[in-house]
Amino acid sequence: FGSSQWVKEEKAADLACLCAITYNGHVYEKQSKASKSADSINARLQLVMKSGKYSLGYKTSLKTLRQGKSKLILIANNCPALRKSEVEYYAMLAKTGVHHFHGDNNELGTACGRYYRVSCLSITDPGDSDIIRSLPGQE
Repeated sequence: FGSSQWVKEEKAADLACLCAITYNGHVYEKQSKASKSADSINARLQLVMKSGKYSLGYKTSLKTLRQGKSKLILIANNCPALRKSEVEYYAMLAKTGVHHFHGDNNELGTACGRYYRVSCLSITDPGDSDIIRSLPGQE
């Protein structure tokens, strides 16, 4: 078993999307691809929060799109449909990438290191992160 794919049961208690396998009396769990990609997105997002420039929220995201400063937009999956389509339309006009975050606004806020909900996030400067090159290609 590769140590990068398998995690002992004690360490995997807080991970989502796991499959349990028993081998030599020990329970090992394999992390799914969806969970791995979510972890990498969250890690890249944390790097943007530390070293880049961004704006949180629907209104400020639209402002950065209208000014042409935005490089990437992240939208929570429970964002209202009308609001989501409006952001996507502005992003299409600004030729900006859009990523639909695989979590609700609580999870997007937590991934940004905030204690409040965030439905839209506009990244204007990625800093040291490669989030702009990696995310739009995954859609």
